[in-house]
Amino acid sequence: MTQGLVIGAGPAGLMAAGEMARAGLSVTIAEAKPSPARKFLMAGKSGLNLTKAEPLASFLDHIDGPDALRKIVADFGPEAVQDWARSLGQAVFTGTSGRVFPRSMKASPLLRAMLADLAKLGVELQRNWRWIGMHGRQMVFDTPDGEQVLTPDVTVLALGGASWARLGSDGKWVSILAENGVSYEPFKPSNMGFFVGWSDHMARHFGAPIKPVRVTAGETSTLGEFVISARGIEGSAIYAVSRAMRDGAPLVVDLVPGRSEADVAQRLAKPRGKASLTNHLRKALKLDPAKIALLQEFARPLPTDPAELAAVIKAVPICHQGPRPMDEAISTAGGLPFTALDDGLMIKVLPGVFACGEMLDWDAPTGGYLLTTCLATGRHAGRHAAEWAG
Repeated sequence: MTQGLVIGAGPAGLMAAGEMARAGLSVTIAEAKPSPARKFLMAGKSGLNLTKAEPLASFLDHIDGPDALRKIVADFGPEAVQDWARSLGQAVFTGTSGRVFPRSMKASPLLRAMLADLAKLGVELQRNWRWIGMHGRQMVFDTPDGEQVLTPDVTVLALGGASWARLGSDGKWVSILAENGVSYEPFKPSNMGFFVGWSDHMARHFGAPIKPVRVTAGETSTLGEFVISARGIEGSAIYAVSRAMRDGAPLVVDLVPGRSEADVAQRLAKPRGKASLTNHLRKALKLDPAKIALLQEFARPLPTDPAELAAVIKAVPICHQGPRPMDEAISTAGGLPFTALDDGLMIKVLPGVFACGEMLDWDAPTGGYLLTTCLATGRHAGRHAAEWAG
């Protein structure tokens, strides 16, 4: 029987293994950690966001990569991801924001269903097998039983990016591929928080959510929320614009996205009597203490003219000291460039070796785009690996 190997047991790798096994290959998965999909499980702790229920064209606009990647995602987009989850016995629902979650909200039931499905297909999972080298078709691993060498007919690499090293994505695979003539793009953090040097009066607001707000960086803008932390700002709205911020675009925040600037100015122009400006902002605009503190932190001294103050409230400039370290980022850009791959995601200079998931050079925000793209590329690589082996 044709032997297939998948290195890495995250969502992309598991998808690839399933496609290869269904095509009739005898498949082994080699995972460096004691258990599979650790980053996937961590991401699902606060609610596993599988995908985003929106028109495909709009969904693909959030994927920063070549047209070849967007075509792969189009072949396994939001609707297909939901159908796939249901096929594994995992009911899904769509939240008010359009984000799609499993009914259980957790990643573990879906992961167990994926592993059970692979077990029925005869896929073998080797744990604590760290990939340390390759010689032609031979793949070398450091294992609890010493060095092991496998010589599969076809291999799919699903080794992740370079964030959250403790969960398995450490980016160390680049040195192995470089030794075999494969170039890569340097890694950059993505979907990450940013450092802010807060003044002392902000300490009481650490942990406070800032919502709802519209955050804008460059041409990227999103409605959502973020959190003030002791080290800076983080959360879904910041992650959505983090790529633009990383590339130098300034960040501005609209604290009252449901009101026009003229409406805000009109409300602020009403007599406030003996009320302090803080109380006036609270009563006139329903600003909570954390929003007022953020406004005062970055726009002090506040303008006294209602029109000028309204303009500031609608576009508070947030000064930061750059992104948090790459290992704290949810994902990374960089990795294997698509120019090094053929249409089936096979590495051109390594016939029979395919790649998928976050180790490829693309970028996407959280909110379902990131996970859907990992699943889609794993499926695509697995299918084409099986065809190549056949």
